[in-house]
Amino acid sequence: MHPDSQISATLVCWGNAWLAGQAGLDEAADRVEHQAGPQLVADERGDVPLRNFLADLRVESLKSLRLALPVAGDPLGLTGPPPFNSAAIEAGQAVIAVLPGRCLGLIPAQDRRGSSYAGVRWSVQEAGVSAPAVPSLAEAEQALTLAMREATDALLGVAGPVQGYRQVKTFDDGLAPGYPARAHRVAALAARLTSVLRIADDRGLTSGEVAVRGRALRDLDRAVRRARVAAHHAITELV
Repeated sequence: MHPDSQISATLVCWGNAWLAGQAGLDEAADRVEHQAGPQLVADERGDVPLRNFLADLRVESLKSLRLALPVAGDPLGLTGPPPFNSAAIEAGQAVIAVLPGRCLGLIPAQDRRGSSYAGVRWSVQEAGVSAPAVPSLAEAEQALTLAMREATDALLGVAGPVQGYRQVKTFDDGLAPGYPARAHRVAALAARLTSVLRIADDRGLTSGEVAVRGRALRDLDRAVRRARVAAHHAITELV
């Protein structure tokens, strides 16, 4: 999947809203399909519609869905095994379905067939059962605020990257019902900053300015990914 894709985050937040009784299964699946087209899961039976796959997991006492947003050197949200970690890092995202005594990892990939069919096909792998080392929502909000302040200070003397900030449009639909207000606030800020990161470029900068900008944006990217993961996990802290 493209790194900018929000498909894993959308599946996690609406899947958790469904598990918490805040949304129906059809509504959750429709939200995911509205974002990226038909959703299929490749398992031992072949390609199964996502809503059928989720319904089957519910029968197996599915507890929650977790979001992973890893990059090389920072396996955020992952706990192994190595084959799953590698695939998730390559995709830049993954969903972990937490079941009694085991976890399943779902990795999205673009699914194109012919000239008109475009959707997502999820591959399934065994995932580690230990809890990932991710920040709490309060920690993530504090770190995001600090990173945003430090990045702004670092970029004040660098031309280009923050121009047009107020005109940046985000394409994130936000969290699903049932999430706490703080999670909605953190997710909205993270989405806004993700858009800022997306438009930053090196044009017209000196090598020194490029280095300053690069460090600031790497730190901000790290804080944004942690904030998104913490926000999408926050609903599970209420049950």
